[in-house]
Amino acid sequence: MSANLVASSAPPRPGNVPLATAGLLIGMLLSVLDQTVVAIALPDIAADLGGISAIGWIVTSYVLASTATGALYGRVSDRFGRRAVFIAAVAVFVAGSALCGLAQTMPQLIAARTVQGIGAGALFVLPTIALSELYPQHLRSRVQGFTGGVFALASVGGPLAGGAITDAWGWRWIFYINLPLGLLSVALTAIALRLPGTGGGGKVDLPGALLIAGATVGLLLVAEWGGGTYAWTSGVILALVAAVAVTSALFVWRERRAANPLLPMRLFADPVLRVVLPATALLGALLGGSIVYLPTYLQAGYGMGATQAGLALNPYVLTFMAVSSLAGARIGASGRFKPYLLAGSVIAVLGFALLGRITSDAAYALFAVEIGVLGIGFGLLMQNLVVVAQNAAAPADLAATTSAVVSVRGLGLSLGVALFGSLLARELQGRAPSPAATAAAIPDVLFWGAPAAAVLVALMALLPRAVNVATS
Repeated sequence: MSANLVASSAPPRPGNVPLATAGLLIGMLLSVLDQTVVAIALPDIAADLGGISAIGWIVTSYVLASTATGALYGRVSDRFGRRAVFIAAVAVFVAGSALCGLAQTMPQLIAARTVQGIGAGALFVLPTIALSELYPQHLRSRVQGFTGGVFALASVGGPLAGGAITDAWGWRWIFYINLPLGLLSVALTAIALRLPGTGGGGKVDLPGALLIAGATVGLLLVAEWGGGTYAWTSGVILALVAAVAVTSALFVWRERRAANPLLPMRLFADPVLRVVLPATALLGALLGGSIVYLPTYLQAGYGMGATQAGLALNPYVLTFMAVSSLAGARIGASGRFKPYLLAGSVIAVLGFALLGRITSDAAYALFAVEIGVLGIGFGLLMQNLVVVAQNAAAPADLAATTSAVVSVRGLGLSLGVALFGSLLARELQGRAPSPAATAAAIPDVLFWGAPAAAVLVALMALLPRAVNVATS
């Protein structure tokens, strides 16, 4: 691997590339939507199935399963082929969706959501890998910009879609709707996608997969339970922290000795990847916090309903999508990544700093401008970090590198939601529960995104100067 990321040749364009791209993006859309689409339907689900005390696990089980399995799929697809593994994952996701719709009790629904999450782990990762192989290297930024747009649209549009579907047909249809869309994704990829495995997959490192899954689940449970369900100094949390430390150490030990490691330790010798991986985790945390608490602020501060709040986030979504696509095109033309990544980090600092000063008596137009600024910053960063990592990877490590980056981002996103939630709980201590109190507290929480984004600026400055990509 090298810091000068210039391709010597373009890969072939097998199959029907536009149809394959559509099939992959539909699968990714479904997996991201199902992280957020259920939130608005939770009261209806609890009223129908009971088990209100376990309602949080409808979301948590999905996130745990998808995050814990994501790192595995890159290596599995190296051995069995991208298309076969993607189609199998969609089948698992669709089966889980059908089981969710048919669930008659809360435990049944939580189990079905876990099945969904196992399939979704691949749908987060494999489209990013496959798209990088379908298109020449100088087009990666442009194409991966589409995946950034899908992520933004699904993350913010999920509650909006969930509310509309629940109101029209009932909560079960937020799961049933996945069936025809999943079948469409399978049909398109089965017909159009022609990407074999690399031939170097060998045996999948199952012990490594189990260890990283255990560490991931433990870390997410610490974030989910710490300071709320259990005190940070409780035996449960301390035991989980110890378990995470042990399983993480065992994972590193295993990967250093495995014949075909899930996450080759040589990746961390590359100066680009040493920057991109922590930066991606931090970006994921900032994305997670903003995705959850921007709509919450609109509801608490401006008195909007869920549907209206979703529509009011259009400046964030549209700038995210547009800038992600336009930046990808410009990078493809110029071959230069670093200026865009630095600019995105600085703009993200500005966006969070502005949001930290907003008040609920300010005009919505001001809020719209501020979330638009944040969308620009994220649009410059999100998928371009993935492409930088892909370009730094040796061909044999492309799948493992992409899996690592996407999984780290998902882990960061989950941790960010939990961390921002802890900050909000601290801000609300001593205040009488009310929408006004929540609206007053959220800007103080969002302001913490500014110093965190400043760390991104520092990390981007550490990237080697010659972080480029071939332009032809």
